[in-house]
Amino acid sequence: MKLYSYFRSSAAYRVRIALNLKAIDHELAIVNLLKSEQLGEEYLATNPQGLLPALETNDGVLAQSLAILEWLDETYPQSPLITGTAWQKSQIRNLSFAIACDIHPVNNLRVLKYLSNELGVDDEAKNKWYRHWIEVGFEKIELMLNENDDYCFGDQPTLADICLVPQVFNAIRFNVDMSAYPKIAAIYEHCNKLAAFNDAAPQNQPDAN
Repeated sequence: MKLYSYFRSSAAYRVRIALNLKAIDHELAIVNLLKSEQLGEEYLATNPQGLLPALETNDGVLAQSLAILEWLDETYPQSPLITGTAWQKSQIRNLSFAIACDIHPVNNLRVLKYLSNELGVDDEAKNKWYRHWIEVGFEKIELMLNENDDYCFGDQPTLADICLVPQVFNAIRFNVDMSAYPKIAAIYEHCNKLAAFNDAAPQNQPDAN
């Protein structure tokens, strides 16, 4: 199994965590987003969407991180990412989608590049844009979390934690004041005590330097 990844890609970060949690043997293929390698012929032949991540499996190539994560969970049931009753599963997805569908898309690299290159937005305004959408999202997510849970839902990491941790990493990188979101910050800290999360972190990837 091969994961096409870039160290700062939040979506690839999610899949790296899941592969580690499930102890699935895999290799990384680095695609440099800053050099626009995702738009090159070689990568487009693998993933016509021209986005990261992509997961090469025995059945073919799968793109879109949430689709990959659901497929991994159905195919490799160890350390399940979506558990419980139908209602509990829907709550895990609800929080996950709040991050992956509402916060992340307006702040990913291609949006930031468009703001800078096409619209002429300066770095200060671009960073303000970035922080604004994270803060709007985190305000709502903070209200959705239980104060005494180690993870987003109970005592085991789920799909929600896999989506949350990369988003918090980005928030810290762009100087979002995490003291305003103590429950989110505590979950982030707790998750990163696990090797599966720490080993997947951007600074620990082979292309980080």
